[in-house]
Amino acid sequence: MSAFILSTRVDETTYEDACQYIYSLVEKKQNGYIVAANVHVVMTAYWNLQYRKIVDNAELVVSDGMPLVLGLKWLGCRTSSRVYGPDLMHFWCKYAASIGSSIYFYGGSVNTLKRLSKNIKESFPSLKIVGMHSPPFRPLTKEEEDNDLNHINESGADVVFVGLGCPKQEEWMYRNRDKTSAVMVGVGAAFRFHSGEVNQAPRWLMKLSMEWLFRLIQEPRRLWSRYLITNSAFVVLFSIQLIKYHLNRAIR
Repeated sequence: MSAFILSTRVDETTYEDACQYIYSLVEKKQNGYIVAANVHVVMTAYWNLQYRKIVDNAELVVSDGMPLVLGLKWLGCRTSSRVYGPDLMHFWCKYAASIGSSIYFYGGSVNTLKRLSKNIKESFPSLKIVGMHSPPFRPLTKEEEDNDLNHINESGADVVFVGLGCPKQEEWMYRNRDKTSAVMVGVGAAFRFHSGEVNQAPRWLMKLSMEWLFRLIQEPRRLWSRYLITNSAFVVLFSIQLIKYHLNRAIR
């Protein structure tokens, strides 16, 4: 089951179901990509028609943020639960290690990737990490992007975790979805979290939908406009959507 939050489709799923879905794509050698949607993703899609198309074409759109989990419930998806990008990555690594599936890390800095692969290997010693690459922090040339895809394909990776941030990672996955048989999963800041570079918010704060405040305090210059402006716009627009939704139900 899924629902539209503003203009974005968000699928009702769990970590276990998402991992099973990824596995089914891997087994069929079917290309595709998975979007971990939060308020930033939803608002970017609301304001940008092309980005909305990119999200709509994802094989699966999971509710990365608690506001979207609550939104799904208020729109009738009563059993919705959070599928947080960093935790989905952890769940899949555990599952992949048990079945011998391989992964690739794309994005982040060289140091972040070194620390990330070390930490993940310590958690899952049998996991096959078949490659990782830190692309330049600028638009890639076609030749550079093709070379990156060639390296991914030559590695034989089943799943590629993409940590380029929104909207860059979704644009990259959409653009390259037919150039690899690997399943691509956009995980945003997961590389920085699992590498130990940035602290995650306490779980109790996440449950209160206040993770944004913790991250804002950590990185105010980078995140102030996203959280203070974008989040406020989301609250207003989604409140209007909810009012219309309940009015339509009452009329029926």
